Amino acid sequence: MQRLLDVLSSQGTEFIIRQDFYEFLKRTVKISGRSEQVFADKTFTADMALSVGGDGTFLDTAQWVGNKNIPILGINTGRLGFLADISPDNLEVTMRGIFRGEYTVENRSVLQVSLSEGTLSGSPFGLNEVAVLKHDSSSMISIRTSIDGEFLTNYRADGLIIATPTGSTAYSLSVGGPILSPSSHTFCVSPVAPHSLNMRPIVITDDQTIRLEVESRSRNFLLSVDGRSESIHQGVTLCVRRAPYDVKLVKRPHHEFFETLRNKMMWGADNR
Repeated sequence: MQRLLDVLSSQGTEFIIRQDFYEFLKRTVKISGRSEQVFADKTFTADMALSVGGDGTFLDTAQWVGNKNIPILGINTGRLGFLADISPDNLEVTMRGIFRGEYTVENRSVLQVSLSEGTLSGSPFGLNEVAVLKHDSSSMISIRTSIDGEFLTNYRADGLIIATPTGSTAYSLSVGGPILSPSSHTFCVSPVAPHSLNMRPIVITDDQTIRLEVESRSRNFLLSVDGRSESIHQGVTLCVRRAPYDVKLVKRPHHEFFETLRNKMMWGADNR
C-alpha cells in the first residue's frame, strides 16, 4: 500500500480512500492526509477505482461502485486473483502504464434478483452469481425453475447457481458449470449436488428472466448474492435477470481472458 500511495503521489494524482480502510492504514502504514481524502458512503465519484486485495475485495468494490460506470483496477494481494490480476511485483510499471492510457475497459454483465415479497437487506446485484441453497436442514430443496415463463425443470438438489460469465470461473465452476467467455452474453444455471445424475448445467442468453420457486422441509432457504447470504421464507418467488448496468474492468494490454485462464487456472496444462 505504501508503494501504491507513493506512485499515485508521484503522478500528482488526487485520490480518496474508503474511511475504514484509511483508519487501518493510519495505524499500520502511518499515512497522513486531510479529511477530504476519505469517503464513508457511496456518494463518491472518481475516474477509476482501485481494489487492493483478492477477488472478494473486487466484488465488494463492484458493490460500492454500482452503476457509476467507474472502471475498476484490481491489485491482487490475495491468492488466485482472477479478477484482481495485477501483481504487487508489477505495481509501479502497471500504474505508470495506466497514467499513459495503456489499458482497455471491459464490460461485465451483472445479475439482479428480486423477491415476490419484501426486499433484500443487502444489495440485489451480483457480478459473479446468485445462488439458492438449502438452509437449517440436511435435506435437499426443490427448486421449480422457469425461463421467460416457460417451465424448465424441478431441481431436487442442495442448491442452484445462476452465474454470469465473470462468475463462471468461481462457485459455478466448482459444481461442474462451464466456463463462459466474458463477451458471450450468456448466463449459466448449474445445480449443486442434484439428486438426478442427468441434471446438467444449462447456458441461456442474458436477456432471459429466470423464475425460482423453492420448497424446503425447514420452510426456508438461503439466498446468496456474490457470497452475501440471507435467509428467505418458503413461498417467496425469486426473479433473476440481467441488471440495467455493467461493471467495467480495467485490463492491461496483452492480458486477455484466455491468457488468464492458462496462467491462473493452469488451463490445458499437462502435469504428467
